[in-house]
Amino acid sequence: MPRLTILVQGKPHVLSFRPGASLREILDRSDYRVRSACLGHGACGLCQVRLLSGEGGPHQPAEQFQLNASDLTEGKRLACQMRPTTDLTVEILNPPPPSGWRTPPEGLTYAPAGFAADRPPPPGVSHPVGAAVDLGTTHLCVAVHSLASGRRLAERWGKNPQGRFGSDVVTRLMAAQRPEVAEALAFAARHAIGEAIADVARREGLDCRAFSRVTVVGNTAMLALLADRNHHLLLQPAYWMAPLECTTIDGAAWAQAWGIARQAQIELVPPLGGFVGSDLIAGLVACRLTEGSAPALFIDFGTNSEIALWTGSDLWVTATAGGPAFESGAGSCGTPAEAGAVFRVAETADGGLAFRVLDDDCAHGLCGSGLVDLVACLRRRQRLDAKGRFAEGAKNFAFAVGEREFSLGLRDIDALQRAKAAVGAGIAALSAVAGLPLAALQRVVVAGLFGRYLDIANAQAIGLLPSVPVSRIELVGNTAAAGATALLLSTQAQAMVNRLRQQAQLINLAHRPEFEDAFLEHLYLRPTEAS
Repeated sequence: MPRLTILVQGKPHVLSFRPGASLREILDRSDYRVRSACLGHGACGLCQVRLLSGEGGPHQPAEQFQLNASDLTEGKRLACQMRPTTDLTVEILNPPPPSGWRTPPEGLTYAPAGFAADRPPPPGVSHPVGAAVDLGTTHLCVAVHSLASGRRLAERWGKNPQGRFGSDVVTRLMAAQRPEVAEALAFAARHAIGEAIADVARREGLDCRAFSRVTVVGNTAMLALLADRNHHLLLQPAYWMAPLECTTIDGAAWAQAWGIARQAQIELVPPLGGFVGSDLIAGLVACRLTEGSAPALFIDFGTNSEIALWTGSDLWVTATAGGPAFESGAGSCGTPAEAGAVFRVAETADGGLAFRVLDDDCAHGLCGSGLVDLVACLRRRQRLDAKGRFAEGAKNFAFAVGEREFSLGLRDIDALQRAKAAVGAGIAALSAVAGLPLAALQRVVVAGLFGRYLDIANAQAIGLLPSVPVSRIELVGNTAAAGATALLLSTQAQAMVNRLRQQAQLINLAHRPEFEDAFLEHLYLRPTEAS
């Protein structure tokens, strides 16, 4: 891919990009954004850069209007009007203040088809817009749409600030037993949503007061902690699969805090049960699981992994603890799937390893998909056995990516094994209760940030995915965000959710006698029999 060198206050930064997007869009996925306030139409003139080398394409009418002849001679351009196709170097002339909010990685958000934007907006708001929020355990994604046309205006992606209270839902739930911590957790999530909305409004030239609907999906713990309601019940086994009330009590106060329309509709989409959230429902809506080929399996890999099995007549769902290995990698070399993450590892002809890094030449660590690749490579080379132990009693595997050195240890592999075993045992439990052999699966939908970058062959080699033909497996990215968007805009999506709620049969894995044995079996790093 072409490489973009960016000068910010004299310091160079290098990242790769796919041709087709504007320079503004490329930069918005990185740490080096330009100023903007016009949805990238060239109307504000704020996103000025200086082209130092490379081909930026012909000057566009908006540039000729915003920049004078001297500016153009000096190489000044508008980032929103440039669509680079080859290597180039630019200087950001007036960089904005640092922000934790970015445009999501390319291809992360799944695009649902066939949902008309027919939900009427609340009255009394000119040019109403809405925000669809996927409140994940690790990341938060906000998509902003026109409520009149359904047109996507912007999307933002950042870390869930609740992470400082614990990387997994159980740790946060335990911390929330103290009322002051519960309040802090709720404030952190609400503040992050408000920040993302404000970032969109500021950079895209929107009025915050035009936001008149906010639809939020998430796993049950995230929704309960956001609303600061009933989260203590999730630590009691009796409520692990029971419906849980976690809607907001005072939506008007939230709207006021966010600076949006006072009559805005604040919708926290109810979960199915204790650990089966509305992010699963949204995902099933987005990929239309119950309307396609059957039998079909849906897996949303994450810190809290949710699984659904559609037989053609019955919908079985469950959730299991994936832990941080999927979303943040594992151990000292683990990192989320963002710029600088090693997301792909492959063997070379000379017996070495080749590493691919997301959007950056400088590797920061190994994300979940890269971890799967590396473990699969080590298994094929017999450097790692099926039990997750290194050959000849080694304690780690050292590797270098560019100038950075990393070490994969036994604890890192163990974290992946446990996450993989939990999901595998969950799939086995649904298969058993449905009386359906995995070999019969016609469709396997793999969702989540982790799934977006997954190498299917490597995932099957270590038993992470069922051993069905690769043609039946779909890597669809963030279906929760896509489903949230559909629910924000569409009455059809709303009706589909109601049907799914009636169809879904929740399975509590703690009550399945075969779960423990299946968990132990899936700890092994070997293909799973699709029988």
